[in-house]
This record gives sequence, structure tokens and C-alpha cells, in this order.
Amino acid sequence: MAYLRWSLLALIAYSLVAPLMKVATEEIPTNVAVMVSNTMLVVAAAALVLVTNDSTIEYLSHPRAPYLYAAGIALAVGILAYYKALSLGPVSVVTPIFGMFLVLSSLVGFVVLGESVTARKGLGIVFAVIAVYLTAGY
Repeated sequence: MAYLRWSLLALIAYSLVAPLMKVATEEIPTNVAVMVSNTMLVVAAAALVLVTNDSTIEYLSHPRAPYLYAAGIALAVGILAYYKALSLGPVSVVTPIFGMFLVLSSLVGFVVLGESVTARKGLGIVFAVIAVYLTAGY
């Protein structure tokens, strides 16, 4: 159940990203904001790898490394687009639309990864779509 504590920490921290980035990008170009904020992420991740003494080099050619690289490309595109959208539109609209990645990720989990679909999960996805529709004002 430790994953729940980590999930809540992620929720709290990530909830601050959009409002802080919205304020920052009122006067700072989004590309600079992406570079600075994500450099901080890379530095923190590198420090964590060093502290935990995790090996890195051996995983760069691991059979699953292409998935790692594809995830990195998807993350880069997603974050660049998200920060740009935040600089152009209201947080209250951009963030719920961006948050639909939860629904799409769940659907990929069901369809591609073969994860179990339950009525509860299906209903959750339907409610998530309705919530985004209502919150984003469309």
C-alpha cells in the first residue's frame, strides 16, 4: 500500500505544476520554462540514482529500453504541448483536458496490456469524461 502514499504525494505536487507554470509563462517563454523545470527533474532523478546506487548504463541497451526511449519522446511532446497550452489558455480548461491522459492511459492498459476491465473502472472512465466536459466548459 506504499504506492498510495506515493500517489498522494504525486497528486499534491503535480497539482501545483499548472498554476505555477501558468504564472511563470506569463513572462517567460514556454520553451525556457520547460527547459528549466525539466532540468530540475533530471538533476533530482540523477541525485536519486546516485543515492540509491542504481546502475544506469546496463539499462540503456536492455531489451525493454526502446519502451523507455519511446516514453521519453511521448513525455517530451506531452510536456512541451502542455506548457504551451498553459501559456495560451486558462488552467481551468487546459488542465482537465490534459488530465484526460488518465482515461487514455487506462484504455491502453485495457486494450494493449490486457488489464482487467470492470464495471467500476468503466463507470470511472465515463465519469472522468463527464467531469472534463463540465470542468473545461465545453
